[in-house]
Amino acid sequence: MPSLNRRRSPKADPAPSRWSYRMQRLMLTPLFRLTLRAGLPFAVSLGAATWFLSDPDTQTAIRDAVAETRASIEQRPEFMVNLMAIDGGDPELAEAIRTAIPLDFPISSFDLDPAAMRAKILEMPPIREASVRIRPGGVLQIDLIPRVPVAIWRTPEGLTLIDESGVHVGPIARRGLRPNLPVIAGDGAPAHVNEALTLVRAGGPLGDRLRGLVRLGDRRWDVVLDRDQRIMLPVENPVGALERVIALHGVDEVLSRDIARIDLRLTGRPTVRMNTTATEEWWRIRQLNSGTE
Repeated sequence: MPSLNRRRSPKADPAPSRWSYRMQRLMLTPLFRLTLRAGLPFAVSLGAATWFLSDPDTQTAIRDAVAETRASIEQRPEFMVNLMAIDGGDPELAEAIRTAIPLDFPISSFDLDPAAMRAKILEMPPIREASVRIRPGGVLQIDLIPRVPVAIWRTPEGLTLIDESGVHVGPIARRGLRPNLPVIAGDGAPAHVNEALTLVRAGGPLGDRLRGLVRLGDRRWDVVLDRDQRIMLPVENPVGALERVIALHGVDEVLSRDIARIDLRLTGRPTVRMNTTATEEWWRIRQLNSGTE
């Protein structure tokens, strides 16, 4: 029989060690588990990718592959533009646009910038509004709204067409090319072109005798007639003053006489200036009458 006095070996302590306890507690932390499951693989992958992409040969190969893929897509037939269509302008304006925006067709739509093209077209004085788009079928469509000239502005540099806003449309070689448009002159005249047009309409009964309007001091207008006659209008209500002169001419044909100027600048004191020849004849007659007496 075994001896009853034999000493028994101590039992192992079931409690975890301090480091084991701390590790178990750490593994129970959600953030630590997420770091092990996602953060660590991501860091390893990022490091490997960085090392791989840092090689110049690899970078060159990737760029060449991307460029080749992009070129193959851009050059596909459905993305090619084959012609330009311009609507809304005359042939001369269309040709000017083709010259300003030279394109070598066919061209990929990826190589076109419609916004930049529209901005360049709007820089052209004859264009008021424009739209640029790529139509199905490979057509670069340009729709124009040109400026409509309503008057001719005479300056020391020459003749210029202007629209209803006073914006320059373009030069004109001579007056006879646009006989239907009135002529205005003087500093600040384009800014008051609507008032000038109103005066031209009011002066309709004068017919072809009305040669144009001159803006003086950027304050008022002179109506220029043939035979070097002028109607000097006031600052306030120039249309009414012109209508009164036309009414007076209808009764007494005052504009058919040897008159150089009709001055209406002072509404209450209109004055008439005769031509030099008429004035001399008037003085001669007066002197004769004085001698007879």
